[in-house]
Amino acid sequence: MIPDFQTIMLPLLEVFADKKEYKKPELVEIISNKFNLTEEERSELLPSEKDYVIWNRVGWAMVYLKKAGLLDTPKRGVYQITESGLNILKLNPQRIDIKYLEKIQTFQEWRNTYRNNWKETSSFDKKDVSNFQQDEFESNKTPEELLDYSYSQLKKELAIELIEKIKECSPNFFERLVVDLLIKMGYGGSRKEAGKVIGKSSDGGIDGIINEDKLGLDTIYIQAKKWENTVPIAQIRDFAGSLLSKKAKKGIFLSTSDFPKSAYDFVSSIEPKIVLINGKELAELMIENGVGVATKMNYEIKKMDSDYFEE
Repeated sequence: MIPDFQTIMLPLLEVFADKKEYKKPELVEIISNKFNLTEEERSELLPSEKDYVIWNRVGWAMVYLKKAGLLDTPKRGVYQITESGLNILKLNPQRIDIKYLEKIQTFQEWRNTYRNNWKETSSFDKKDVSNFQQDEFESNKTPEELLDYSYSQLKKELAIELIEKIKECSPNFFERLVVDLLIKMGYGGSRKEAGKVIGKSSDGGIDGIINEDKLGLDTIYIQAKKWENTVPIAQIRDFAGSLLSKKAKKGIFLSTSDFPKSAYDFVSSIEPKIVLINGKELAELMIENGVGVATKMNYEIKKMDSDYFEE
């Protein structure tokens, strides 16, 4: 199991006991080996998929140790232990975490400056600030992880809300929604052009057709059905048969519910290429492509550009 960033602090500081200089990639490798992480754990990504979990946690452990004056960066990208860090190791602590670092004056000064600035610019009251600090002590997640997991949870709740709303809409609205989504994804050209090729064919289980691209080099057949329970495999077989009768090569079957494993096995074994999109995937595509959703607020996370400060 990947250790949390507070658990990493002491083993990380112990690496520097030899007083040598280390770079972050070396430290990540050492910590990964120390905790016997598997290749899968070493390659695990944050929900945003923009950073590896172990790299993120080692990075934040280094940040806190540096703010406490236990580590220093004598030159760009290089870390080394300080005298204060060596003195802490001589005390043989059983664990180093945020609560432990709070006893160190250098860390206290940084935290007090940070808290004062935060309170001055925040609309929260003193109780909120106290709760925030307590949550920070008890949390095993780094700041990025807290943001990523919060965003992921909000996204999951929005996806559930979208599917429930779609189920309340008429079949005709659902089919139009699917068209809008496919156009946003780059299929069919404009809405007007797509309208020409998407008709009420009701032909053998085919709800409509759309161009694969703006030039109309190939056609994709669509089946879009609201479904409460798992879609029966017979529905997929009927759709595949309709594609064969049209000599079609590609089809998309969308549903507000899910498909059985047998359906995925079936479509992977036949010649017409059929993509199955269940309710969860449909909602995620709508969120990703801005269909049926509106942006409430944006947060832009920035980091220091070290290259800018190069002389």
